[in-house]
Amino acid sequence: MAGVDELACTYASLILHDSGIDITSDALTTLIGAANVQVEGYWPTLFAGALGDAENLENLIISGLAAAGGAGASADAGAQGGEAVEAEVEEEKEPTEESSSEGEMGFSFFGSESSSY
Repeated sequence: MAGVDELACTYASLILHDSGIDITSDALTTLIGAANVQVEGYWPTLFAGALGDAENLENLIISGLAAAGGAGASADAGAQGGEAVEAEVEEEKEPTEESSSEGEMGFSFFGSESSSY
């Protein structure tokens, strides 16, 4: 679990980024101090080095959203009254005859009598 130091620096970084202010060690220290939070002196420097470039933080946020999976798609489907969900269901395909069946492979995962072990 993240410590208070890490959370304070994370929130301060997001606040600075959202405000359009460069993420520097001094800006982080000032904002964290204004919140009356005490952090070890190396944390603001560490965060400023990692997130100082606005593009780095943008990429980090975007990659975090991508890792979350279809959370946006689920919210989108709810907003559209389920139309997106219906479209996805219609797009699902039946298995094609080209795919190998268990019998053709000579074994079965479910222990059918036709398996040849």
